[in-house]
Amino acid sequence: MLPMKQLIYLLCSLTILCTCGRALHAQTAPELKLTPHTFVAKDGRKTETEMGEFLVPENRDTSDGRQLTLRFVRFKSTNPNPGSPIVYLAGGPGGSGINAAKYKRHDLFLALRAVADVIAFDQRGTGLSDGPPKYPGIWAFDLATPMTHAAARPIIQQATREAAAFFTEKGSGLEAYNSNANADDLNDLRRALGAEKLSLWSISYGSHLALTTLKRHEKHLDRIVMAGVEGYDHTVKLPADQQAILVAIDGLLKADPTTAAVFPDFLGDVAKLLDQVEKKPVMVTSRNPITGYTLEVVMGKLELQIMMSWFLAAPQAFRDLPLTVRQMLAGDFSAATKYALRTKSGQFRGMPLGMDLASGISAHRRKLIEIQAKRTLLGDAINFPYLHQYDALRELDAGPEFRAPYPSELPVLCISGTLDGRTARANAEETLKYLPNGRHLVLEGAGHSDPLFLSSPRILEVMKAFFSGETVENERVVVAAVDWVLPEEE
Repeated sequence: MLPMKQLIYLLCSLTILCTCGRALHAQTAPELKLTPHTFVAKDGRKTETEMGEFLVPENRDTSDGRQLTLRFVRFKSTNPNPGSPIVYLAGGPGGSGINAAKYKRHDLFLALRAVADVIAFDQRGTGLSDGPPKYPGIWAFDLATPMTHAAARPIIQQATREAAAFFTEKGSGLEAYNSNANADDLNDLRRALGAEKLSLWSISYGSHLALTTLKRHEKHLDRIVMAGVEGYDHTVKLPADQQAILVAIDGLLKADPTTAAVFPDFLGDVAKLLDQVEKKPVMVTSRNPITGYTLEVVMGKLELQIMMSWFLAAPQAFRDLPLTVRQMLAGDFSAATKYALRTKSGQFRGMPLGMDLASGISAHRRKLIEIQAKRTLLGDAINFPYLHQYDALRELDAGPEFRAPYPSELPVLCISGTLDGRTARANAEETLKYLPNGRHLVLEGAGHSDPLFLSSPRILEVMKAFFSGETVENERVVVAAVDWVLPEEE
């Protein structure tokens, strides 16, 4: 037997060796595979890029679980002295960064190459990256009965638990899909690229992820752009924000003599319509997109509230809403045919379900939503069926610490549209309270997603300047007026 002093020395040496081994392992960058790639936009334009991939653990709380291959497209910089790589973070959650680069934002990706490499990143469980298997099940409510929250709640909760069990059985539990893991993936991307820092360009849920990454990996970030801001406790939307969009629509209609003559009381029309279908639900013919069969769907107040909440994302989506409401009041519900079935059924995807459940909601915000839902025309329709899902799997909530604001000196640019019915301008204003080097570009009359990014050329100008390290100031830009759809002249 070794003397006690030698034994202690040996044990300490082994401890140090093991500790160093773990540290060395933790610092080892993921292996990056890069291949030449011809990127083809949806309009046919081709750009020579690189397709990249690297491995991350699916469940970061275990050491021997499944590995995910995450993929991205790198648009190489045209700048001889490029800045930190700019990583695009899609919204949803569940959107594909690579796919976003193919559509209307394609020119933005190309233009930002003047600053640095631009990376269209597919987060875990999205696009070309690995993720949980496709879930075959759906939740569905009786098509012949008007839906209520009370009746829908047990159906949705049971379906949520069944979906979670499916993913667990397949070895891809929902606990692996949260914004903390997503943020750590981004840091692994940085390490794989061999970059000291990343800059982030984000939209909607992507901004939520950007803030999470700021909290977890601040020292490895350079600059952040967040459009359509979803802050730490903004996953569940406020009914008052949607009510504000309805009020804004009413005001815009009344401000123009032409539309004022046609729609003198839009808010009153919405209230009358909802009261009408609550008392007497309507039958709508809807086509099942999977089977192709035609179905009869009963729509009551909640179904119409859900449908109208979808319209409010941007002016391009709600430009025909006043006319649609007017037609429904007259008994013509043809505009609802393609939405009717969607209001009463849905299917779960592992990545968005896990991300949203983990982000959760504070007790204060939930109480606020409950109060506002009783005082607003659309109630809590925008969040349906999320809160029922959340109550079914509260154990996945990342907790109050995750939702706590994080003060930072990092330069941040927020971009908001005043007619965004998904991520209200107030979200950015609240977030900026903790970011002294944050700036706000407000687009008067712009909405969400593409209608925000493409609302003004000023957005690209400011983003290029910001990512280049220039000082930008708070700015307000007025965009084109809403092109309302009017009744056809008889």
